[in-house]
Amino acid sequence: MKPRNARWHTALLSGAAMALSLAASGVSAQEKPKDHGDDASAAYQPSMTTLGQIQVEIPGRKPGDPVMTPSEYQKANTIYFERCAGCHGVLRKGATGKALTPDVTRENGFEYIKDFITYGSPAGMPNWGTSGDLTEEEVDMMARYILLEPAAPPEFGMPEMRASWKVHVAPADRPTKKMNDIDIDNLFSVTLRDAGQIALIDGATYEILSVIDTGYAVHISRISASGRYLFVIGRDAKVNMIDLWMEEPATVAEIKVGTEARSIETSKMHGWEDKYAIAGSYWPPQYVIMDGDTLEPLKIKSTRGMIFDEQTYHPEPRVAAILSSHFRPEFIVNVKETGKILLVDYSDIKSLKVTEIEAERFLHDGGLDSTKRYFLTAANARNKVAVIDTKEGDLEAIIETDGQTPHPGRGANINHPTYGPVWVTSHLGDDTVAIIGTDPEGHPEHAWKMVQQLYAMGGGSLFVKTHPTSEHLYVDAPLNPDAEVSGSVAVFKVADLAQEEPEFTVLPITEWSGIAEGQPRVVQGEFNKDGNEIWFSVWNAADLESAIVVVDDKTLELKHVIKDERLVTPTGKFNVYNTRADVY
Repeated sequence: MKPRNARWHTALLSGAAMALSLAASGVSAQEKPKDHGDDASAAYQPSMTTLGQIQVEIPGRKPGDPVMTPSEYQKANTIYFERCAGCHGVLRKGATGKALTPDVTRENGFEYIKDFITYGSPAGMPNWGTSGDLTEEEVDMMARYILLEPAAPPEFGMPEMRASWKVHVAPADRPTKKMNDIDIDNLFSVTLRDAGQIALIDGATYEILSVIDTGYAVHISRISASGRYLFVIGRDAKVNMIDLWMEEPATVAEIKVGTEARSIETSKMHGWEDKYAIAGSYWPPQYVIMDGDTLEPLKIKSTRGMIFDEQTYHPEPRVAAILSSHFRPEFIVNVKETGKILLVDYSDIKSLKVTEIEAERFLHDGGLDSTKRYFLTAANARNKVAVIDTKEGDLEAIIETDGQTPHPGRGANINHPTYGPVWVTSHLGDDTVAIIGTDPEGHPEHAWKMVQQLYAMGGGSLFVKTHPTSEHLYVDAPLNPDAEVSGSVAVFKVADLAQEEPEFTVLPITEWSGIAEGQPRVVQGEFNKDGNEIWFSVWNAADLESAIVVVDDKTLELKHVIKDERLVTPTGKFNVYNTRADVY
C-alpha cells in the first residue's frame, strides 16, 4: 500500500513547515488545463543551451513556408535547442518525444501546433504557454518554426577537435610527486553549474580549496585510476583535465569534443590505468578515445546507425553514460536512441573491436553492482533496466521497474536483509523506488528480478545513494513541484526493508540550510570517503544563495552547512575515492 501524507508529516524531524512556494520564488502562471504536462517528469528538460548559441541560416524557403525574420529564426532555434531538442532530437526526427519534421507538423497545421505548445499534453509535453515559460508571441514563433525544415548544427570532427586541444602543462613538466597536503581521496569535486566552474572542497574541513573554470554546466566529474587526474566535461562538450598533484590543482589539458556532451571516463583495467580517456557526445552523435596524459584525440567513432529492434536508421543516437570495465580493457558506452550498449575494446585502438549488445531504447544512466562485474543501466523512457555482464561481455537481463522513468544516477548497492545484494533506482515520474536482486550465485532465486518496491516522498527523484558502511538509503526529489518535497530527502533504514511497508524519515535539508529565498532544490547525495557523512546540494537560482548541507549518516542529524558566495548553483558532487573506486 502506498504511504499517505500522514506518513510524511510523522516522519519529519522538524515540525516547522518550510515556507517555500512558487509564489515566493516569483514564479507565476495562468490556470493550467487539467492533466496537462506539469508533473515532475515533465519538469525534466535536458538543457541544449550550447547548441542554441550556434548561428544557423534559415533553410531554403519553399512555397507555403511561414514567414520568419532572421532574428526570429535564431531566437526560435535557441528556444528549440534549450527546451525541445532533448526530447524531440536535434534534427527533430524524434527521440523520447515524437518527430517534429514538416511532413508531420504541416499535416497537423499551425493552429494545432500552437495549441499543443501552449497547453502541452498528458503524455508529458510541458504546457509552455500556460505555464508562463513562453509568451504568446514566442508560442506563435515556435509554431511557425516547427513548420519549417529543421536546421542541422555543424559536424565536429578531428580537425575541429585538434584545433580546440590545448596542453597547458606537458607531462614532462608536471610534478613527479604530490606537491600539496590535500587529502585527495577525501576531496569533493562540486559542479557550479551556471558559473561554468567546479569547486574543490576538502572533505574534512569543508574548506573550498580552489575554484576552477571549466565548460558550461559540468555534467560529471571522473577520476583517473591512479587518483591523480580529475576529468570534468561540460554540456558544451569541453573537457578539462586537472592535475591534483600540483601545488595549486589546475587544468593541464583541455579539449572540446563536440557541441553538446554528457560523459567522460578513463581506462581502469589493471595494466591500462590512465592510458586512455573517452568522451561521448550528444551532438555530433559520436565518442572519441583520447590519450590519458594529454587528451590528444586519437580515434573518433560515430554512433549513427540502426535502431536495434526496428532496424531503421537513426541520424543522431546520443552517447549517454560511459563506464570503464574492471574485468576487460573495455569502455561500456550507452547509445540512447538505438538501444545499444557498446563494449569498446581499447587494447588496440588501431584495430578497434566493438561488441554491440542489443538492450533497450533510450538508455540513460547506470552503475555497477557491488562486485563491479554487472552493469545495470536505465532505459528510462521504456521503464526498464538492462543488465550487462562485463566479465563475459553479454546481456544478462532486461528488467521492468514497475515505475515511470527510472533515473538511478549510478544507483545504490545495499545488502538487503531478505534478498541479499541488491541495486536500487528511483524514478522521475512517480514516487516508487525499485530494488533489483544482483547476486546470481548466492541468491539465484532473486537475481535480476525486481524484488521489492518502495514508496518515497513523490515523483521527481534524480538520485538514490548509500555507502558500504551506511545503514541508510537516501532518495532525493529535486524535480517535484512541491517545494517542501523538492527541498527534502527521504531516508530508509536498510534493516527496515524486511518489513512489508517500510517507512522513511524525511530530512528537511533546505530548512537546515537556512536559505529562505527562492525554491532551492536538494539534489545528489554524495558520501565522504569513510561513509560516515553524506553531502547534499541545496541548488538555488544563480542570483540567490545556495549551499551544501552535510548530514551525519549515523544520527541523521545536521552536521555542517557550507555557504560561500562562490557556491553558485551547486549540483553534482563527486568524492574522489568513491568515484575512482566505483563505490555507491
